[in-house]
Amino acid sequence: MAQKHTALYRRYRPDKFSDVVGQDHIVKTLDQSVKKGDVVHAYLFAGSRGIGKTSVARIFARALGTSENDITEIDAASNRKIDDARELRETVSSLPFESDHKVYIIDEVHMLTKEAFNALLKTLEEPPSHAVFILATTEPHKLPDTITSRCQVFNFRRPTLATVKELLSSVSSKEGVSLHPEAAHLIALVADGSFRDALGTLQKVTSTVTSKEIFAEDVEEITGAPGTRLVNELIEAIIEKDAEKGLSVFRLIQKENFEPELFFQRVMQKLRFIILLRNSTEAGEYIKKELSEEEYEFIRSLSDKSPVISLDELKVFLEAIDLCRVSSVKVFPLEVAFLDVIGK
Repeated sequence: MAQKHTALYRRYRPDKFSDVVGQDHIVKTLDQSVKKGDVVHAYLFAGSRGIGKTSVARIFARALGTSENDITEIDAASNRKIDDARELRETVSSLPFESDHKVYIIDEVHMLTKEAFNALLKTLEEPPSHAVFILATTEPHKLPDTITSRCQVFNFRRPTLATVKELLSSVSSKEGVSLHPEAAHLIALVADGSFRDALGTLQKVTSTVTSKEIFAEDVEEITGAPGTRLVNELIEAIIEKDAEKGLSVFRLIQKENFEPELFFQRVMQKLRFIILLRNSTEAGEYIKKELSEEEYEFIRSLSDKSPVISLDELKVFLEAIDLCRVSSVKVFPLEVAFLDVIGK
């Protein structure tokens, strides 16, 4: 059993294809190719950070019957020179120690220099029959077409919030910790689509909090995520169409250096709950499981007295969240959207 001080993302790293979360379209294809013996010489695993590219590469290598002695992992970010690529070409030609294959996993392959890419290309053009290359990258557009065209490409999907929350709930349960759904949701938001970051944040929180029960407030305090009070104040400002109240919240977001995109994602979650409560008699039970009792009462009270937020108004907010990523003043698109929605 893994030692307790081991990082959670290492302790719960998938060991076999059936353990992999959120990439069914990839593991099914790879599993079938192993069973049929239909294996090519080069694969490209593309996708955002922390979603399992390297883990799947290791599982695939083992599924091919490759021993640890015949698996070589290279971090291209620190081994990017042409000499490293030339050394790779020389070692590839040697036979495996104790397997049918020698598997080379090259992580962050887009970091190689132009000269190193040329050296790697020569290897991919005429690979030995026993060699299998698995290239992993977060930025596939930076790879030369000559490299990409010689690979079977797999695009890893960014996990949904629900998928990340399920993983967090499962791991926290195994660790003997009660993770409140609202806390799991916030960790998933902070992780921004990365399983590795989500488990890293969970470990940070559980290592700091003495209680075995984790609430959203614990996550806010430890991660510096925007607090529930501010989120609720902006929702009230939207419902009440109170410009001064809302703009004061945005000033605090800037003053406290909160991430505007993360903040507004929390706002949107609660606006969604208000809409669900207004339009579905069954939504209450689902929302009660996602929020604390106090937060549920806050949402319910607003849904009882507020006018329904229109879909057009929600679209304005969603577009503003996207604009945050490219705006030089990140909070500005959200301020404009807020004033637009309340009719100012």
